[in-house]
Amino acid sequence: MRAVGIDMHGGTDVLRVRRVPEPVVGAGEVLVRTVASSLNPVDAKTREWEIGTLPANLGWDLSGVVLDSEDERFRPGDRVIAMSAQIATGRGTWADVVSLPGDLLAAAPGRVGPEEAATLPLAGLTALQALESADVGAGDRVLVVGAVGGVGGLAVQLARHLGARVDGLVSRTSHVDAARELGAELVVDDPAELADGVYQVVLHTAGPHVTHALAEGGRYVSIADAPLPDVPGASKSYVEQSGKQLGELARLVDDGVLRLRVAADLPVERVGEAHELFEAGGLTGKVVLTFSPPTTGRGE
Repeated sequence: MRAVGIDMHGGTDVLRVRRVPEPVVGAGEVLVRTVASSLNPVDAKTREWEIGTLPANLGWDLSGVVLDSEDERFRPGDRVIAMSAQIATGRGTWADVVSLPGDLLAAAPGRVGPEEAATLPLAGLTALQALESADVGAGDRVLVVGAVGGVGGLAVQLARHLGARVDGLVSRTSHVDAARELGAELVVDDPAELADGVYQVVLHTAGPHVTHALAEGGRYVSIADAPLPDVPGASKSYVEQSGKQLGELARLVDDGVLRLRVAADLPVERVGEAHELFEAGGLTGKVVLTFSPPTTGRGE
């Protein structure tokens, strides 16, 4: 079967679509034929930075169809989604067939296709867990920094669903309307336009730290790599695998609460081009990798 991997760190030229043995489903695991995945910042960092163990198969997001299952909750033919913490587990999802513990899987949302569903796992779990870390609730004023990014766009929608009033900071004027369409009220592209001390929660997903807008005693949560600002109680939120929470997110998609966004989809053979498009920035949706149906066997 095909899998996208690296033998060294570097630019997009180190990406290889290579042939590897198909995994064997283990106890409590589910074997999934990958239909689509999506790119996240961690994928580019793993490729470029000196992190993780080499050689490595890449990918965190999974949208596919069950082939075999040692978990009674899933049966062959089920459409599923999952997030695999590739750096920690070594189980990359950019492969024709992936075997993962059943606890990481959830039924895919029926309202969208597999390409859109592939944009949900890592970004959705990151947004949900960060908002939970910030204890966002009804009536809170929330500022999402990076409000049209993969995580930020979902965070805007989730915070509104929790009853918060949500504003957004974006990186360019052309993104203002996109953030408003997701439910943000006030949207600006210049931090200086934000009033001082008005937000109970600032969720920092990318870009500059905006500390002046945080109310006294407010909660400042960041998912970015940059060091935390010197703000009392500021904290990081690191995404964790959870099929249960992923199922909650899928139901919100089916209920029309969450809108998923695809900016471009490319076949896995064009993974280098997908990375270049992703790293160029300026997108208002995610870049998706698609896997053509196998022509022989299950993953070939």
